[in-house]
Amino acid sequence: MKRLLTTSLFLLFIAAVLAQPKPIKLWADVPGMKRMPSKLYIYPAPADKNTGMAVVVCPGGSYSHTMGIATEGFEVAEWLNSQGISAFVLKYRVGSQLYHHPAMIQDAQMTIHYVRQHAAEYGIDPNKVGTMGFSAGGHLVTMTGAFAKDNYIQDLGVADNISLKPNFVVPVYPVVSMQDSIAHQRSRRNLLTRHYNEGQQTHFSMELSIPKDMPPVFLVTAKDDPVVMYQNSVVLDKALTQAGVKHRFMLYNTGGHGYGLSETIAPEAGQWKYEFIKWVKTINN
Repeated sequence: MKRLLTTSLFLLFIAAVLAQPKPIKLWADVPGMKRMPSKLYIYPAPADKNTGMAVVVCPGGSYSHTMGIATEGFEVAEWLNSQGISAFVLKYRVGSQLYHHPAMIQDAQMTIHYVRQHAAEYGIDPNKVGTMGFSAGGHLVTMTGAFAKDNYIQDLGVADNISLKPNFVVPVYPVVSMQDSIAHQRSRRNLLTRHYNEGQQTHFSMELSIPKDMPPVFLVTAKDDPVVMYQNSVVLDKALTQAGVKHRFMLYNTGGHGYGLSETIAPEAGQWKYEFIKWVKTINN
């Protein structure tokens, strides 16, 4: 029965992928990086609804895989489109492909670069480009804000004046800390390998690395999350407050983990998307 369920889920995943826009190879135009497996699925906002906003969407998967891309990527992109927001779903490199840091942040920064480089083509305001991530993807997008001054793609041959700093960041039930007490250990292992040192453990604990110029943050989690301890978001909220970063923290009682936008799976926490739309309008006007 378990094998049948796993097979069924895999087939649904394949069907969802095949139904999406044909992806582009993120590094196709960068010499020496053309063989990288990173892919970008592009969902331009409908012309009659286009707000000029864009969101880079990073699904979860413990930095091991991106099997959540259907619910935490494609469905999110389609919903963002319905709100007049262009979406760019990133299938970033992961541990199961034998990639670790800095591959993930390189992919995320390259996507931000691509969106701003092609902003006119997609009807996007380059000053309204945010990042949204789920679970481990939430850690990744938090890095895009906190480490924006650390240019991870310049030495790969992408050297210009395009800003890599997102205008807002949306971590949803995110992995945040690398500290033993609350770390999601599988995500830590895939990001940093088993051979991380104390300095890396501190640096990639995002609650310890929030700068005062961090972009505005919309943070979401539920207290009954059985996968990533909700205290990850609590310590991030505290760090954002201490740094004086504009943010909103949506802490729900119920929702669990992996619900994406679903109000069926998470009747309470699934409401976050409506609050996000109201919030993002206040920071982008």
